[in-house]
Amino acid sequence: MRLIGALLRSSHPLPSAGVTVIAVLLGIAVGLGPIGVVLLGVTMAFNQLSIGWSNDWLDAVRDREAGRLDKPVARGEIPVAAVRVAALGAAALAVFVSLSLGLPFALAHLIALGGGWAYNTWLKHGPLSPLPYVVAFGLLPMLATLALPQPAPAAWWAVLAGSLLGVAAHVANVLPDLDDDAATGVRGLPHRLGRVGATVLGGVALAGAAIALALGIGLDSPIALAGLALSLAASAGAVVAGLRGSRWGFRLVILAALIDVVLLVLAGERMVVTLGSAT
Repeated sequence: MRLIGALLRSSHPLPSAGVTVIAVLLGIAVGLGPIGVVLLGVTMAFNQLSIGWSNDWLDAVRDREAGRLDKPVARGEIPVAAVRVAALGAAALAVFVSLSLGLPFALAHLIALGGGWAYNTWLKHGPLSPLPYVVAFGLLPMLATLALPQPAPAAWWAVLAGSLLGVAAHVANVLPDLDDDAATGVRGLPHRLGRVGATVLGGVALAGAAIALALGIGLDSPIALAGLALSLAASAGAVVAGLRGSRWGFRLVILAALIDVVLLVLAGERMVVTLGSAT
């Protein structure tokens, strides 16, 4: 049981669960049936477990050097080999289950999964570190619409909003670990921008996502306008706090991200591009 607990903690459970829940909610929002929602959720759960485990496996040496007591591998609670096997096994299961939702969905999912692994193995160390997040989060609305019985692309504004949310997710994921990362040579874009610059980047990305979502839902919608106002206020607050060096910037980035996710889910079937539609 202790080994299982350590393995679960190595999966980055909160971000993994968050992305999985968002994918499930998007599936429900676009009208995916119960079986499809379950298959989408299982695919994304294995996807996120694989990415989380691969992170702890590939960063095992660096985490030990940084004294990361929050990482079971760094604490010696679980062998690196066990985390490696779990990461590879979860990736294989994610790909296998994704095929049940059709080839278009499976291919899009494979790109998202590959992006997560590319981040862990290489891109997190350089200025292109946000790229896997941009791709993977931009694909979340697409995965929901491609999982439908009649696969369809997602609207451009939903994909754009997802990609911008990905930038903010990258910032939110990295900000708490900036010092530890810098000490072990990780130099992604947020590290190069610094805590202030990264917080500002996250706030600006979230404001852009809110604008895209409001345009997609329709500016005549009270919900869209209310969500836009709240998200812009939180995003602006994050930028101001970031410029002042306040840690409130990180909290406001999270708040704005939650508002944008709610707007994305509430967009519902508007995200589905039907044949001949330009939206």
